Amino acid sequence: METQELLSIIANGEDSRHQFKADFTNANAVAAEMVAFSNSKGGILLIGVNDDGSISGLDTGDMARLNQLISNAASQGVRNPINPTTENIALPNGMVMVVTIAQGIRPPYFDNQGYIWVKSGADKRKVTAPEELQRMLQDAALTHADELIVSGTSVADVDQEAFDSFFEKFVGEPLDAQELSLGQLMENMNLMKAGQLNYCGALLFAKRPQLRLPMFMVKAVAFPGQDIADTAYIDSQDINGKLSDVFQKTLSFVLGNIRHQQNEQGINSIGEPEIPRIVLEELIANALIHRNYFISAPVKVLVFSDRVEIISPGHLPNNLTVENIKLGNSNVRNPILASFAPRVLPYRGLGSGVLRAIKAYPDIEFIDDRDGNIFKAVIRREAS
Repeated sequence: METQELLSIIANGEDSRHQFKADFTNANAVAAEMVAFSNSKGGILLIGVNDDGSISGLDTGDMARLNQLISNAASQGVRNPINPTTENIALPNGMVMVVTIAQGIRPPYFDNQGYIWVKSGADKRKVTAPEELQRMLQDAALTHADELIVSGTSVADVDQEAFDSFFEKFVGEPLDAQELSLGQLMENMNLMKAGQLNYCGALLFAKRPQLRLPMFMVKAVAFPGQDIADTAYIDSQDINGKLSDVFQKTLSFVLGNIRHQQNEQGINSIGEPEIPRIVLEELIANALIHRNYFISAPVKVLVFSDRVEIISPGHLPNNLTVENIKLGNSNVRNPILASFAPRVLPYRGLGSGVLRAIKAYPDIEFIDDRDGNIFKAVIRREAS
């Protein structure tokens, strides 16, 4: 780092990516700062700078001591190990150590007290909310929301007819020909644990999934114009039920609120939807299967006069970007659900859904909103 760049950073003050410290004498304090940067977006720790931006300065003895302290903290004071880089820059009032910590590739990182720290503005804070910790574990592929237990459920909550039909198609034999009980079969299929349905089992086969998972539904609204702030609407539904039912009802909602074109069909035909059906099928299925089920919020489907928006809770997982999902890359957020989905929805997996949608209808915009923690598909229409 050049001196002028350092002075410019100091002049701009502390923020989520830059932290000032006059000195460190405790390895645990250094470790907490490095953990916070690693669990967030990475950043730079400037040692030898006061909180107000004035230079406290360090001497060569301080530099030797701090380099050892940082090395010890990075290797022994955190889990998983962190690999910071240090740089010593001489200023008129003394030396400043620039410690650069990259965003971690295996979060969550802990200090040796077992605390998880993240950046919060220019400061840091402990992660204490179970939901936030679960999301971090999911991002690290250490746990998945679809395997979480739905407390208070049992085989009595299962829609027997729906599961019987699914099982016969899945296995090729009727359920009543099996020697194992329904509960044992569902546990073997990773749909239950200790007699209780997990999220996947409840979403696919419970009679009333939203009874215990009330926010895992679709809120669908059709507006007459182009603004979500409109007080009037054409149609509005809270869509509940098993995932297969939610899919079909959501698809019907959109198809019922967009135009149909006669094209070359006969006069008695209802016509073809202005947005090809396969586009809606792929994007609705993706929203239901790949949403973040650690977030208690509904999928939103909004029909405007110039577009349809499908909004999923949770940004793209891990290092996925809009650019690489358009190339067919995928990262399975809910692996149990994704493994059963092809048998209950028109879903093929393999990252091909977005490709099929774009091929059938190129005028689609994908927005990965990491600050708002949502993923949005915007399908353009000709404004009416």
